Amino acid sequence: MARPDKAAAVAELADQFRSSNAAVLTEYRGLTVAQLKELRRSLGENAQYAVVKNTLTKIAANEAGINALDDLFAGPTAVAFVTGDPVESAKGLRDFAKENPNLVIKGGVLDGKALSADEIKKLADLESREVLLAKLAGAMKGKQSQAAALFQALPSKFVRTAEALRAQKEEQGGAGTPAPVEAASE
Repeated sequence: MARPDKAAAVAELADQFRSSNAAVLTEYRGLTVAQLKELRRSLGENAQYAVVKNTLTKIAANEAGINALDDLFAGPTAVAFVTGDPVESAKGLRDFAKENPNLVIKGGVLDGKALSADEIKKLADLESREVLLAKLAGAMKGKQSQAAALFQALPSKFVRTAEALRAQKEEQGGAGTPAPVEAASE
């Protein structure tokens, strides 16, 4: 790699691999420029979709410490570099691939771990981070409400039992119990 423009391209791709949370490799053969533009929009603002040269991207991925993608660099390849929520971008890719069968998801990497195409589709089936956090917060709030109800139940049960005993003693004391000794002697 003697040419400085190729060295700069490899350095830029390596930086993108390092700075992104995930990278998804796709084959775009048969897609028009308009379809690629639509794909870029569907990925969201936290992802960059770039058509890349296989040899340069393979070198850049290896420089970034990602060796698991070497087998996927065959045929026309484009990479979606995801800097935000990978679920959102995976959903965008999956939905676009359903409408346009020419887009083939090859695989990718998420936080340094290699993902197959099926694993990326499973990632797309997940709910977004915000929804999962909301569900977690709701579950935690529910458990706190259950604990509060349990802690409140013991004192209220004690009060009801004491009130029932007091009422029972009043009934017994007023109707069938003899008067106190002092009151009878007067």
